[in-house]
Amino acid sequence: MREPALSTAAVTLPITTEAANASDDRTAEAARCILFFDGVCGLCSWSVDFVMARDRRELFQFAPLQGDTARQLLPASYVCDLDSVVLLVEGQPFRKSSAAVRVLWRLGFGWQLLGTLAWLIPLPLRDLLYDLIARNRYRLFGKHDTCRMPTPAERSRFLP
Repeated sequence: MREPALSTAAVTLPITTEAANASDDRTAEAARCILFFDGVCGLCSWSVDFVMARDRRELFQFAPLQGDTARQLLPASYVCDLDSVVLLVEGQPFRKSSAAVRVLWRLGFGWQLLGTLAWLIPLPLRDLLYDLIARNRYRLFGKHDTCRMPTPAERSRFLP
């Protein structure tokens, strides 16, 4: 018995509001990034506050490098190196100045422009400056006894 030929005509299925919202949620979730930071560093805590204040689309989630999420999602060498912020985008980790530039690119037009200007600086030079600040961050910006605690309004954006 022969199988019926498949039609090449396009079939249009109605999209319910619920299905459209679920699709939007998946798109937003795919675009979401996790920013890992040194939870006891004053500069890092300030940076998280900076990003949260400018992240109107709430693309970023935050997690301390000392936490469970970092141990589960990042290579051990990244978790042990508290001298670098790590940005995880769709499973791809970025560190140091590459992470910082990618954060700026997601914050809006003015910050995108600043990120692009920073990107034009050769990577070794960008990372040299990054390392200089990272080595002195506790002395310059302080060190906390515990990780930054999110407010109740921020809690949904922080991972353990």
